[in-house]
Amino acid sequence: MDRRRETRIDTALPVRIWGVDSFCRPFMQMASVRNISSLGAILQNVRAQIRPGEILDVQYDGVKAQFRVVWAGKPGTIEAGELGLERLAEEPYLWDIDPARCGHSVGNG
Repeated sequence: MDRRRETRIDTALPVRIWGVDSFCRPFMQMASVRNISSLGAILQNVRAQIRPGEILDVQYDGVKAQFRVVWAGKPGTIEAGELGLERLAEEPYLWDIDPARCGHSVGNG
């Protein structure tokens, strides 16, 4: 049984991310969004080491929003290079896909 609070949509979207890594050094890089929901996303191909709780700027298609890192894949595991993000409440929704609408379409056949 899936314990997630909302529908997630698998995707592959290129994004630019920047912030401060675990060593207090600023970084900027390109990454990919593996899946999205209305509240957050999972990034992959992240080279910087980022701790949960950090705030990252994410830019997609010319629009920027801030996200809090809620989990980070551990080095040496299948989740290495992945980050779970939660969009800050006051920030805009970035994606051009509506997970709620896609979830209803799938659910209704």
